[in-house]
Amino acid sequence: MDSLTHLLQRTIAIQAPPETVFSFFTDSERWARWWGAGSSIEARPGGRMFIRHPNGVEVSGEVLAVESPRRIVFTYGYESRKPIPPGASRVTIVLEPTARGTVLSLTHEFSDAAVRDLHLQGWRFQLSLFSNAVADEVNAEAISKVDGWFTSWSVTEDTARREALARIAAPAVRFADRYSALEGIDEVSMHIGAAQRFMPPMRIERRGGVRHCQGVALADWTAVAPDGQERASGTNVFGFGLDGSIEWSTGFWNAATAKSA
Repeated sequence: MDSLTHLLQRTIAIQAPPETVFSFFTDSERWARWWGAGSSIEARPGGRMFIRHPNGVEVSGEVLAVESPRRIVFTYGYESRKPIPPGASRVTIVLEPTARGTVLSLTHEFSDAAVRDLHLQGWRFQLSLFSNAVADEVNAEAISKVDGWFTSWSVTEDTARREALARIAAPAVRFADRYSALEGIDEVSMHIGAAQRFMPPMRIERRGGVRHCQGVALADWTAVAPDGQERASGTNVFGFGLDGSIEWSTGFWNAATAKSA
């Protein structure tokens, strides 16, 4: 492959540790979550790499090198032999750990500049899909974490409330709404306690599904009084950390006289 002189290079930051990211290159079930049902990979030198795109296009190649959890190399070409046959190009993926997760660097080598250019948007799109597939795994418990956040606003005992927050949120969790600019579980817990003392008693409930994308979740909520009547409603945005815990939340509410959760 000495003639592969035309390079396509892409870099993307992923909010997950390298070990989690690399598992998508060594496990066929995860590989298929990225590329599409029926895709598979044998993560060993000489193993087969196979991609079946949702539109039916098939790509195959041979794994050339595996250095877990840092580097994988494989050949890349199309079963139809157009625009290039299997084995006609080479992909190298390298992972570097960072404080916020992993930086993935991809190099795709071609023998023809025009064919390289055909793949520019494809890799831009596919690496974005990949980042979200990893985020979906890291934040597989997003729904329960969001529900735990809302439930904590009804816990009246200080120690129990702090423990409930600690199970779902980072120690330095940040919370903001029009009445709050807080940092740390202790501050958030005390703020909730104060809201319980000075506001009419209300129960915060999630309304509808949790929408998650790239480590950020959106959830609508409603505040229900003891008589069952809705007193306020709004939306919270949640940001998750590398371990899936809530790192921050910002509340937007619809009722002008109520505080958000």
